[in-house]
Amino acid sequence: MKNTTRLSGCKRLCKTLTFKIALFVVVSPCLMTGCDGFTEVGLPASQLTAAAVFEDKATANAAMVEIYSKIRDNGLLTGSLSGLSSQLGLYADELALYGGEVNFYNNALLPSGSEVAELWNSSYNQIYAANAVVEGVENSVSLTTADRDQLKGEALFVRALLHFYLMNSFGAIPYVRTTDYEQNSVVKRLPENEVYALLKVDLEEAIALLPEDYVSAERVRPNKWTAEALLARVNLYAGAWDEASNAASAVLNQTGLYVWEADLDKIFLKESTTTIWQLMPRIPGDNTLEAATFSFVSGPPPLSALSNTLMEAFTADDQRKVHWTTAITDGTDVWYHASKYKAIANTGSAVEYPIVFRLAEQYLIRAEARAHQGDLIGAKEDLNKIRQTAGLADTEAITAAAIIEAVIAERRLELFTEFGHRFFDLKRTGKLEVVLSPQKAGWNVTDRNFPIPESELLLNPNLAPQNDGY
Repeated sequence: MKNTTRLSGCKRLCKTLTFKIALFVVVSPCLMTGCDGFTEVGLPASQLTAAAVFEDKATANAAMVEIYSKIRDNGLLTGSLSGLSSQLGLYADELALYGGEVNFYNNALLPSGSEVAELWNSSYNQIYAANAVVEGVENSVSLTTADRDQLKGEALFVRALLHFYLMNSFGAIPYVRTTDYEQNSVVKRLPENEVYALLKVDLEEAIALLPEDYVSAERVRPNKWTAEALLARVNLYAGAWDEASNAASAVLNQTGLYVWEADLDKIFLKESTTTIWQLMPRIPGDNTLEAATFSFVSGPPPLSALSNTLMEAFTADDQRKVHWTTAITDGTDVWYHASKYKAIANTGSAVEYPIVFRLAEQYLIRAEARAHQGDLIGAKEDLNKIRQTAGLADTEAITAAAIIEAVIAERRLELFTEFGHRFFDLKRTGKLEVVLSPQKAGWNVTDRNFPIPESELLLNPNLAPQNDGY
C-alpha cells in the first residue's frame, strides 16, 4: 500500500490509493479461506485503484497484511533498534548503553531529532493505511459480510493499538480516523482522556466485528480476544479497574484457545499456547528482529546490555533470569542480554515470531485491577500464577497497596524489553521521577513525553503548543 501523504501539510494526496505489485509480494500475504497460513498474492502489473482492491478478497487481505509488515519493520512496534522495545529500554532503566545513538539513553530528545520524527511519521502512515482499509471495506459491494467484518475489525484494532502507543509516548495527540488529507492536514491534538474514549470506541467495535477463532493457526491475524486484550490494557492505564478486570477475564476464560505454559523456554516459541497475537517474519526461516537487537556474543557489548539495576531486581531463585537472560564475560566483567528470543539467524523453518500480546500480561492486568477493587484474594491468585511459573514463592503482600506494588515489580521482571512496559508503568503510576532521577543525570519531569516533531508543528500549527520542556 502506497501512502505518500504526511499527517499534516499534505499537498499530494492520492484520492484513490495506488497499489502496486511490489508492495504485495511479501512472504506473509493474505490468508485465504480454508488455509492455515498465508498464501502469496500476485497482482497485475497495472496499478489498481483503492476501490478495485477492496472488491477482491485476496487484494483486500493483502492490503491488511501489508500493514502488519510495516508494523514489524518500522515504527513503534518494530523489534529493531529504532523500536520502543529498545529505545524505551534505554530511556527508562532496563538497558545500559555502550555504543550507538545516545539521545534516548541520555533523555536528550530534540523536536528536530530524526528519532521522534520517524516514530511519529511511520505510525501515522500505518494509521492512514488502516483507515484506508476501513473505508475500502465499508464501500465494498463484493466482499462477503464475514470478510468485511474481519478486515474492518482488524483495521480498527490496529488504529487503536498505534494511537495507544503514540499517546503514551507523546502525550496529547491527534486521533486520525480518515484518509481525507484536508481534514488530516489541520488535525488538533486531543487530551488523553478523549483519546482513551476514542480507543474504547474503536476497540469495542473491533471486538464486535472480529471472530473468536483465528483465521490463521499461527495467530498472526488478530481475533476478538486480541482486541479484548488491548482493551484490558487501555482500561488499566485509564484507571477503569472494573472494566480492565472484566476484559482481561474475557481473554483468560478462553481456555480452549489459550493454555498456560509452565516451561519458560517455550513461552516465546511461535507455537506457544500463551500467545494472543504475534507478527510473522519477513522471509521463511527468519525469526525475530528482537533476537539480533538485544543479543551479543562478546564483551563489552557493542550497543546495549541489560542494566545492573534490572539484573539486581531478580532474586537468586527467579528462573526468568536463568532462561530469559544470558551472561557474557570477557574473563573480568560480566554483562547480560535479553534472551527471550534466541534464534538470531535464519533457521530454515522459523521457530520464533515476535509476540505483541501474551497471556501473562492479562494475569498481571487483572491482578492489579482486582487489588484496586479490593479483591485481594483474586489479585494474589493471579500474581502468584506468574511467580510460581518463575520458580518463586507466593507473594507475601497482604494489603491492597502492597499487592499493587508487588504487581508492578513483577511486571518489570516478566515484561522487560517488550514494547516499553517498564517506562509506561512508571509513567502511569507517577513513579518516573522517583525511580529515574537518581539513575539518570539531567532527568526532568517533562521527559515523560517525547517532543512533537518540529517539522510537523511547522506544517500544521494546530498541533501546537509543543510539549513542555522542549
